[in-house]
Amino acid sequence: MTDSQTGRHPDQTRQAPERPLALVTGAGRSEGIAASVAEGLAEAGWDVAFTYWTPYDERMQWGAEPEAPGRLTKRLAELGARSTAVEADLSDPSAPGALFDAVEGALGKVTALVLCHCESVDSGLLDTTVESFDLHFAVNTRATWLLIREYATRFRGPHGTGRIIALTSDHTVGNLPYGASKGALDRITLAAARELAHLGVTANVINPGPTDTGWMTDQLKRDLAQATPLGRLGLPRDCANLVTFLCSDQGGWINGQLLQSNGGLA
Repeated sequence: MTDSQTGRHPDQTRQAPERPLALVTGAGRSEGIAASVAEGLAEAGWDVAFTYWTPYDERMQWGAEPEAPGRLTKRLAELGARSTAVEADLSDPSAPGALFDAVEGALGKVTALVLCHCESVDSGLLDTTVESFDLHFAVNTRATWLLIREYATRFRGPHGTGRIIALTSDHTVGNLPYGASKGALDRITLAAARELAHLGVTANVINPGPTDTGWMTDQLKRDLAQATPLGRLGLPRDCANLVTFLCSDQGGWINGQLLQSNGGLA
């Protein structure tokens, strides 16, 4: 794990006006939801730490985007946010602790934890391998638990200011390990709404539905747009807008919910 990017200018110091800090996982692609979430939070007055994992993107159809972390760091600085980017293999059980150490060393204590990372390789009941099944659960489920646990042991914010938000999916047909591991993620995250209540932390799950981040075929785009009552595809900013609201003071009464943010697609 390496702290590879920083959005701080030389004249910025830890004595600058304090902004809350969000840790956003899975921001390795410019078109992804996590990058949009990071930008939305920066616009709303947050500093942002984010993670990425290049080997995952390298083996996916879209390929790695080596310049993405630097591009996002620059954009966050333009929006007035301090930032730090950390490359993290979240399949490693030791990664959450090292990640929080790196983020706290660079920017301070984390107020909001936004979990956008995933392992996602299509396969069904008959063709999923044990290795793929285990990796999906390591990244999507175990890492979610360990990141939430690490966050909870370190959270020092005023009561009512803490936020945990995780992205999920209800797609399991032909997508067994992804959907099953995301279902387990739901239960873990929603449990935090009760178990971490004494810290003043809310915990919610968002299902953004099919979102156009560059992975869809043209035919799939047409089919999904036609199936959605609002007649268009979901965009990364749609999910980011909801994350920003949940992290705001106005969103503090929403807790323990699995929110469908998909334009009415059911």
